[in-house]
Amino acid sequence: MSGIIGKKVGMTSLYNADGTAVACTLIEAGPCVVTQVKTVEKEGYSAIQLGYGEKKEKHTTQPLLGHFKKAGTTPKKKLVEFKSFENELSLGEVITAELFVEGDFVDAIGTSKGKGFQGVVKRHGFAGVGGQTHGQHNRGRHPGSIGACSFPSRVFKGIRMAGRTGGNRVKVQNLQVLKVYSEKNLIVVSGSIPGAKNSYVILEK
Repeated sequence: MSGIIGKKVGMTSLYNADGTAVACTLIEAGPCVVTQVKTVEKEGYSAIQLGYGEKKEKHTTQPLLGHFKKAGTTPKKKLVEFKSFENELSLGEVITAELFVEGDFVDAIGTSKGKGFQGVVKRHGFAGVGGQTHGQHNRGRHPGSIGACSFPSRVFKGIRMAGRTGGNRVKVQNLQVLKVYSEKNLIVVSGSIPGAKNSYVILEK
């Protein structure tokens, strides 16, 4: 599975040939450097490790400095492994947005925006207890009953309640590549991608 690391630039829209507006996301994909080639003989599995984003040497540990020096590149901020890469790659090779062509379908992986502690209406889509009849007071967004009666006399595990929301690793599948600007390392994909602006995104094809 080939892939690349990038950053979410923001969202915009494009028009189809029939005039339909399509919501899309702009991604700065690469350039990524091959920082390690893992093999079955040495590591027990085959994979390609890519590095993306520049990092200062003073903020990099000595072991990682040696790791990047072996690949002949500067320290990188983000390292991601890709298994079963389509092409044979060598250490220090650079991968750009040219890996994708218009019409490809990709999977996008990102970290969703953190929402903090939220109630059941926002977190799970509850409708609330209901109207203001039958003596209800300030119960519009409350969860309602959460447990059974004298049997089993407890609340089952996994009951949907209020809690911390967002900040999770999310994969969105089958997004179409609409435009590729290889000279600027920009890719336009259909739909939305999890995460805030300038957050890291992993694209897999």
